[in-house]
Amino acid sequence: MSAMRFFVLTSAALPLALILLTPSFPAAAAEKSAAVAKKDVIVEQADANNSPKQHLDQLFSQLKRERDPEKASGIANEIRMEWNDSGSATVNLLMQWADKAIEEKRNPAALDFLDEAIALKPDYAESWNRRATLNFVMGNYRKSMSDIERVLDLEPRHFGALSGMAAILSNSGNDQLTLKAWERFLDIYPAERTAQEQANTLAEKLAGNRT
Repeated sequence: MSAMRFFVLTSAALPLALILLTPSFPAAAAEKSAAVAKKDVIVEQADANNSPKQHLDQLFSQLKRERDPEKASGIANEIRMEWNDSGSATVNLLMQWADKAIEEKRNPAALDFLDEAIALKPDYAESWNRRATLNFVMGNYRKSMSDIERVLDLEPRHFGALSGMAAILSNSGNDQLTLKAWERFLDIYPAERTAQEQANTLAEKLAGNRT
């Protein structure tokens, strides 16, 4: 799996795990069930009132704690879906046009759409990330790295941008900086297997070079 895979926006449902504790006596069980149900309603209402930023913070906390790769992938996909919404109908439309242009290999048109999205909403990290991805695909690594740095200024937890940074640094042959990029990635998304493999391989290589 290429490092560029992490740039791609995908969607998946977040897996949920429910733990039920059953008391010894029926009366206690009924009382406990009612209390749990009431608590669940309160939690759901509180979650519904969360701002997008608060919801994103919660997802990142879950991602950092999760050690099961499949469950972590579901959380990561929900984060990507959150990133995909700019909060502006116009910018969202420009992003859709850019995606279609990329799919049809009309890269100049895609760049124009992304440039316009960035001009309209410069604090929207995903437009910078999408342009970084396109620049990477086109071989414009310097421009891609510049866009990645902007993404990370806006959202330091953007694991997609960090994987892109690692890919560019790897192409330049800088193993130490590549390892640091993967380590930053794993600090945010520790269950991602490809990142683990990349980091372990580089760590072993660098350790071998020092002996």
